[in-house]
Amino acid sequence: MADCAAVCVCYLWFNIHPARFFMGDVGSFAFGVALGVVAMLTDSLLLLPIIGMVFVVEAGSSLLQITSKKLFGRKIFISAPVHHHLEAKGWPETKVTMRFWVIGCVVAFIGFMLALAGGHVA
Repeated sequence: MADCAAVCVCYLWFNIHPARFFMGDVGSFAFGVALGVVAMLTDSLLLLPIIGMVFVVEAGSSLLQITSKKLFGRKIFISAPVHHHLEAKGWPETKVTMRFWVIGCVVAFIGFMLALAGGHVA
């Protein structure tokens, strides 16, 4: 897992705004699978949605948007996922990114504290 963390740190180090390259579907899928496998092997699968709350909210906002359009014929957000909605409301891309980083760090810290306090949440 340390090698995955090192790759992520290098990726972020060289890809801070403005982005020069993108992870894409293949890279993000591989990273997600690696996180899921580690969570299963360490019996901490329920911590994963807490630690990855930003990704859960992003996916959930798209799901809500699609469901609302299908069932009610109306959109909830200007654009989905939610980071596009915030940009459409006038937030600069850097502001959205930094806010999501702060939220991600906070929920990762909460997940880490839960893991330390209760052993493994399963």
